[in-house]
Amino acid sequence: MPQPPKYLLQFFRWFCHPDYAEDIEGDLHEKYEHYSLSHSKRKADWLFFWSVLSLFRPSLMRPISIFKNLNHLFMLRQNLKIGYRNLLKDKGYSAIKIGGFAIGIAAFLLILLFVQNELSYDQHYQNGDRIYRLLHNSTNPEYQIKRWTNFQAPVGKLLKEEYPEIEKVGRLIIRDWYLAGDNQFRRSDQKQNNYEDGFAYADPELLDIFEIPMVYGTQKDALSSPYSIVLSKSKAEKYFPGENPVGKTIVLNDYSKQPFTVGGVMKDFPPTSTLDFNFLITLTDVEFWDGEQTSWCCNNYEAYIQVKPDTDISALEQKLLAIRDNYMIPYHVNQKTHYDEILKKHRTFSLQPMGDIYLSSDVGDDFKHSSFNIVHLFGVIAVFILLLACINFINLFTAKSANRAKEVGVRKVVGSFRSDLIKQFLSESILYSSISVILGAMLASIILPYFNQLSGKNLELPLTVWWLAPALAGLAFLIGLLAGAYPAFYLSTFKPINVLKGNLSLGAKNSSLRNGMVIFQFTISIILVVSALVVYSQMQFILNKEVGFDKEKMLLIRGAGTLGEKTDAFKAELQRLPMVKGVTNSSYLPIAGTLRNGNSFTIEGRQQIDKGVGGQAWWVADNYIPTMKINLLKGRNFSSEMAGDTATCIINQKMAEKLGLDNPVGSQIRNWRAWNVIGVVEDFHFEDMKWEIRPLVMFRGRGAAAIVVAKLKGGDLNKSIAAVNDVWDQFMPNQPLRYSFMDEDYAGMYQEVNRTKNVFATCAGLAILIACLGLLGLSTFMAEQRSKEISIRKVLGASIGNLFGLLTANYLKLIGISLVIGIPISWYLMQNWLEDYTYRIPIVWWFFVGAGAVVAVIALLTVSQQALKLAFSNPTQFLKGE
Repeated sequence: MPQPPKYLLQFFRWFCHPDYAEDIEGDLHEKYEHYSLSHSKRKADWLFFWSVLSLFRPSLMRPISIFKNLNHLFMLRQNLKIGYRNLLKDKGYSAIKIGGFAIGIAAFLLILLFVQNELSYDQHYQNGDRIYRLLHNSTNPEYQIKRWTNFQAPVGKLLKEEYPEIEKVGRLIIRDWYLAGDNQFRRSDQKQNNYEDGFAYADPELLDIFEIPMVYGTQKDALSSPYSIVLSKSKAEKYFPGENPVGKTIVLNDYSKQPFTVGGVMKDFPPTSTLDFNFLITLTDVEFWDGEQTSWCCNNYEAYIQVKPDTDISALEQKLLAIRDNYMIPYHVNQKTHYDEILKKHRTFSLQPMGDIYLSSDVGDDFKHSSFNIVHLFGVIAVFILLLACINFINLFTAKSANRAKEVGVRKVVGSFRSDLIKQFLSESILYSSISVILGAMLASIILPYFNQLSGKNLELPLTVWWLAPALAGLAFLIGLLAGAYPAFYLSTFKPINVLKGNLSLGAKNSSLRNGMVIFQFTISIILVVSALVVYSQMQFILNKEVGFDKEKMLLIRGAGTLGEKTDAFKAELQRLPMVKGVTNSSYLPIAGTLRNGNSFTIEGRQQIDKGVGGQAWWVADNYIPTMKINLLKGRNFSSEMAGDTATCIINQKMAEKLGLDNPVGSQIRNWRAWNVIGVVEDFHFEDMKWEIRPLVMFRGRGAAAIVVAKLKGGDLNKSIAAVNDVWDQFMPNQPLRYSFMDEDYAGMYQEVNRTKNVFATCAGLAILIACLGLLGLSTFMAEQRSKEISIRKVLGASIGNLFGLLTANYLKLIGISLVIGIPISWYLMQNWLEDYTYRIPIVWWFFVGAGAVVAVIALLTVSQQALKLAFSNPTQFLKGE
């Protein structure tokens, strides 16, 4: 027989009440058979449609589920109300439970913001996957830095002409060299100079490669003319408010003979950009000395490229070796430097993606870097803090739920199903965790300014991003489920008769999981405390170690290069001040941010035999060594009274050792010319403590230098600075005095270490706080559980000391286990961290004993209040059941 249309039957089954559906459907089939015998298939289907539609009336429809849903909502409301009442019933315990979790959430959010910010650097480029920086790679064991960025001037033209895979090429100079770095800046129609930093030399193509948006001018033309400069938007508004400055002229370092023309204004670089320049000076037609643009002698340029889509980077890196073989090696062969063998044996090139620059702290360049290890460390700490808070919350919730066994029994007696009990406990735990997450987010926003100080960032909570609220809600739901799982699925299985008869004793007997959680919490706390102690000690070691020069009360007068020929007169006037002990000048100082100049040296006459020794070549004033209190071991200092001193040098012990000179004084060494060695100074630290002291040669320099150093005698520093400022104004009335102190600049070299120290200390404090909050809650709970036991022991003659020991011994045992687990882990982590430093502290036993003692004392103080309260209580209070 023909079958009725299936979609009409499905519609009928959907709306019809289940009690009537089977009978009515049979009648419908009979009707359709009748229609089929009397009419065509189409007419039968049409009549069947009207038959089904006539049944679509309220009396035959299935019950609407809205009432069932309303019932669920009512039950959820009742469960939340009961949970809220339980929260208020024991306010102290609830505050510990919710507060500890909220603190953990706040710390996790803040550290997560920091990690996200660090990972977002240089991720804003549309063609970021095609922008690369050219790097040197060296396998030479004598080189401390294995990767660096500086190349010779011709490399840009070479990359553009000989490598078809490369679409665009641009060179950049950012180190303090000529006008790169910082300068005195003024409009050409004004006289007052202002100090500005963030200057860099750039090829015009870099505006396009770096996708720099222009406010005025175009990427193509802004740097295309000689002596053109591009300003950032903020600097253009500062010096040319409300104007289009394109075509206007500016003067650098008061050198009005050669002004620069503003070729364009660029938008400020975003905060998450490694590039952070305020001024870009064109490299168009720039030649710093005759033949510099075609010479393969000096490495001053970084090279950036944009490759064509689908370029094989590995294959391109292999092709780049032709630069070494066809240009660099022949140059050194021609110069007879013996450096060609080192290049051929140890040198290769690689292309570093733009997005990897910020976190590549092992590359030798002049950018501000973070470290992937630091970001990874912060991420691990964030997860540990969150785990501590979650474990603490789960531990306290499950412990306290053991007191509700009788409630479970009574509920079952009066008719509650197991599913109702499960919903009740899960609703309560999710309610508590939701309150904690909300409080944690509020707490994070309150302490964010302090965290910004700690991390050196300017972070903001992303309250408007779409994922934050769902993420926090998901976290609250997940932790609520985990916390409520034990009481929901374990307590709900109890038989009411056993519970009401008191045959079930919970809490103490089910403590294995809780003890494990406590051990985990205090293990993490001990690791963080040990780490904080080690990092703090290393920082103190660096700042207080004898570095081989005097950095105390050294006033650095910066921007002194603009004095020009007036430098010697200015130094003489400073020397006359009664509060000034000594004055010198140089662009090279043993702190970061001053000039460096690498050279290769050999013994004169042996350049065809010996391999060159790489070292620093510094130009210093006559009195540089005595003013800086660098120890002169052999020979003599420079002297302006000796005419022959123009061809002399002083070397450090490391250079003498590397050259193999047992009696250096009187010897001759050579880089681009021969120099007579007149003295040897004791090795002193002029780089980060992560590196060994490198070879150094100092030459006698005359005239202007970037920095004048004044050694102050002490006394009132404000008066001393005011006196120096008066002298400065006599020579440079249109240029404000800019100064710093060497000890502060030296400490600034270790901002990353100091930041790591502060983070470890803060996180260690938070970990201990969260763990102790959990311990306080657990000790309160266990005191309630053991109140009758302690009362009986007291009646039987137990002393206060015995009772106190009984209540605290278990916690001390757990801390002891945590110490055993935490010591080897913390030793391993800190040993790896210290390996980055050539000069470092040893990890001694008192770090671990101190950490264990700190944690044990804090934990003991936490639990002792409840232990003493119970030990001193009246036994009858508990034995009567009051």
